[in-house]
Amino acid sequence: MTRRRRHRLLLLVDLAGPIALYYLLRLAGQDVHAAALISSLVPGLDLVTALVRRRRPEAVAVFMTVMMLGSALVSLLNGDPRFVLAKEGWLTGVTGLWMLASAWSRQPLTVPFTRLLLEGRIGPGRPRWEVMWELPRFRRIWRVCTVLWGIGLLADAAVRVVMAYTLPLDTVPGLTAAQYVVFVLLMQVVMNVYLVPSGVYNQWSRLYEPLRARQRAGG
Repeated sequence: MTRRRRHRLLLLVDLAGPIALYYLLRLAGQDVHAAALISSLVPGLDLVTALVRRRRPEAVAVFMTVMMLGSALVSLLNGDPRFVLAKEGWLTGVTGLWMLASAWSRQPLTVPFTRLLLEGRIGPGRPRWEVMWELPRFRRIWRVCTVLWGIGLLADAAVRVVMAYTLPLDTVPGLTAAQYVVFVLLMQVVMNVYLVPSGVYNQWSRLYEPLRARQRAGG
């Protein structure tokens, strides 16, 4: 299985697994707190998979798993099932803050995820991203994208937390899944509204003029 397909499979497990397990546990007679707590641990499979395949986990998998276990521990201590159901919101909020903080780092957080999808598909001659990252305009584009994602994640987090604390308990997991789909589709629209005019997808855009000039000089 290719790396890209493996990431997609793990994403599907992380999204659908906890929801399916929650409702199965509820049908089996588990109370809301136990079902929410047990099902919240499913995304930790990312960490286990990384350990088995590469003997060391990826930083993102460790971060998400530590946050998940921490929220589960707090929920055990206070016995509040709504806290477990709101976990997705708290994690999303922390990720949004992390995303915003990374926008001014050497490599914004959107880069490794986007690179997996776009490297070898954009730019004149489809160069590696190490080459395109030398372009100031290219770097600025992904910093802006990182800020947009950070803002979007914070807004998404607020909605998740409000749902967890105001809606009937058994409706929250299903609505959370639907919100993932809506959020991803909405962010795709926002990203393309920004990226298409930026010239990222057009190898003849002004963005890539330095690379084309380099190719002409070398050819």
